[in-house]
Amino acid sequence: MTFHLIGIGGAGMSVVALLLAARGHDVQGSDAKDSATLAGLHEAGIRTFVGHDASHVGPGMRVVVSSAIRATNPELVRARELSLEVLHRSEALALAAAGLDFVAVAGAHGKTTTSAMIAVALRAAGRDPSFAIGGTVLGVGSGAHLGRGTAFVAEADESDASFLNYTPRVAVVTNVEPDHLDHYGTREAFERAFRDFVGRIVPGGLLVACADDDGARALLADARAAGVRTMSYGGAGADLLVEGDDLVWGGQRHHLELAVTGAHNRLNAAAAFAVGVELGVEPAEMAAALSAFRGTGRRFEPHGERRGVRVIDDYAHHPTEVEATLRTARQEAGAGRVLVLFQPHLFSRTRDFAERFAAALDHADEVVVTAIYPSREEPIPGVTSGLITTRMVRGTYVPDRHAAAREIARRARPGDLVLTMGAGDVTELADEILGLL
Repeated sequence: MTFHLIGIGGAGMSVVALLLAARGHDVQGSDAKDSATLAGLHEAGIRTFVGHDASHVGPGMRVVVSSAIRATNPELVRARELSLEVLHRSEALALAAAGLDFVAVAGAHGKTTTSAMIAVALRAAGRDPSFAIGGTVLGVGSGAHLGRGTAFVAEADESDASFLNYTPRVAVVTNVEPDHLDHYGTREAFERAFRDFVGRIVPGGLLVACADDDGARALLADARAAGVRTMSYGGAGADLLVEGDDLVWGGQRHHLELAVTGAHNRLNAAAAFAVGVELGVEPAEMAAALSAFRGTGRRFEPHGERRGVRVIDDYAHHPTEVEATLRTARQEAGAGRVLVLFQPHLFSRTRDFAERFAAALDHADEVVVTAIYPSREEPIPGVTSGLITTRMVRGTYVPDRHAAAREIARRARPGDLVLTMGAGDVTELADEILGLL
């Protein structure tokens, strides 16, 4: 049977395609535009089409979609006409992971880095896990791998509740900070989805969650009351203590030599450590294996330096992520300034968090904010990036992203660190800024 993936060039869908193909399935797919991702899939033996056309879909296929695919997509319409089985991306991923110890990493932010840390450290410890991560793992060259080990590590997407399609042996929750209210509607519904996620853990499985986050701490309490095994990590009172660059667990202290910086990454490493220990890796070995992690694409990823100005790209698109990234940038910049080109992601998120974005971005020395990247959304009347900049001390709104790149390059001077930041196509501007410099 052939799997046809609509939107195969997306980070999450391309991972599923590679994993299904690695398991011996016939895989093909289409995307709206050509990309390096499509070229890589083609090299891996997967048929790809540029553009969506009903002729790509035929009888007997299983069609895979993400929540970003609209009901009017001609390939999806054709699949419905043929009464084909239509799977959500997460359901196809669960098929690829059948029979393995499933590790699902969820949270409003931090899940890409944490899941990648787990995968890389398990590899370094000789466990050769399978993994599906919505980003490129530096040093590995892909976000997908079908290993020979018994573990399958996946970044579990809460944005559309599709993480409820998984039945993990280990569930990791980095935080439960309300987001994606365009889907959930209310904070209560968002938090309820995480409780349902914990309810999907297999009998005898483990919840690993951050005790430093209010939402995750409440989730831990609910899980314990329901009889679910838990391991908390973080500061005082946690089962696994993070003390500077050390982890304290079971009366033993384990030093971390991480290649990535920031307090948030030490917490991510603690979560990864807990998973490794649960899966049978010796604590000292797991702590040492975490040093093999070099980061993921678009997570504080250096793009180069020109005229003494460093340019770094980051995926941060939630206020908490933005603030954490800027704290790291401030340390990295030393005596230099931190300049940011920020592209908000989604009209609804901009509307809901404009004030928090403004406060977070004001940690930088200079900020240019460009137009909102809409992704799956239609415009909301009155919602522009100006909602953020009008609340800022040091914010300038430049709607055209190329003009925004020119403006940030004009302001940069030797010693500065420039960040392109957001979940949309702002990433393309990092190299553009380098060219302008």
